[in-house]
Amino acid sequence: MYPHSPDSSNVGLPLHPLTQQGSHSSKPPRAVLDDILAFPPNRDTLGGTSYLIVRNEGNILLDCPAWDEVNQQFLQASGGVRWLFITHREGIGKTKEIQSTFDCEILIQEQEAYLLPGLRVTKFQQEFSISPDQKAIWTPGHSPGSSCLYNSTHGGILFSGRHLLPNQLGEPIPLRTAKTFHWSRQIRSIQLILAHFTPETLHYICPGANSGFLRGKRIIDQAYQSLASLDLAALLQTKPRF
Repeated sequence: MYPHSPDSSNVGLPLHPLTQQGSHSSKPPRAVLDDILAFPPNRDTLGGTSYLIVRNEGNILLDCPAWDEVNQQFLQASGGVRWLFITHREGIGKTKEIQSTFDCEILIQEQEAYLLPGLRVTKFQQEFSISPDQKAIWTPGHSPGSSCLYNSTHGGILFSGRHLLPNQLGEPIPLRTAKTFHWSRQIRSIQLILAHFTPETLHYICPGANSGFLRGKRIIDQAYQSLASLDLAALLQTKPRF
């Protein structure tokens, strides 16, 4: 238990039909896969990328998109939000407003739930299954409650928040910054993912930031192989970048 600390196979995918809506003041979400859409980077979450998983059982929103008219209308037209999963504290954004609008469940790792006072929150420790296809996994390091969501469809997709981000080559890596909570635990969280999955069960990563480095692909493929090729011992010696 950690203490509470403050602080290309998809190139050219067609746009989801609902992305034709909205005003010229904001770009609508874009399709990543046929039932997964990515919102533009959000200033409220330090440039974070939010995702929507469209499901008959109720949509899952990962972290908060910009709370503007375009995104509000898009979410309404898409069937609303059943679950809002916060991958890390920087993804909180307008969580209060989203729950008030959609009466959705908020899912967050227990170490960061205190950052949402007065809201109806579902907390989890190690893992939490939203459905047989979607499971939250605690991957501490970037922050105490940093977590990923695993979606078993499409060969396996990991929504990595800021635990794993693309580098300038579009490869998934952990990034150590001056605000990283615990670097060695973040490295161990990568080992957890490698032990948890296989090349057959983890095909893609949808990162929670740095999406511009994907250069139009919108997703990282061959995810497991990319993670398995990381030199974790060398990464452990990495100094904070900024």
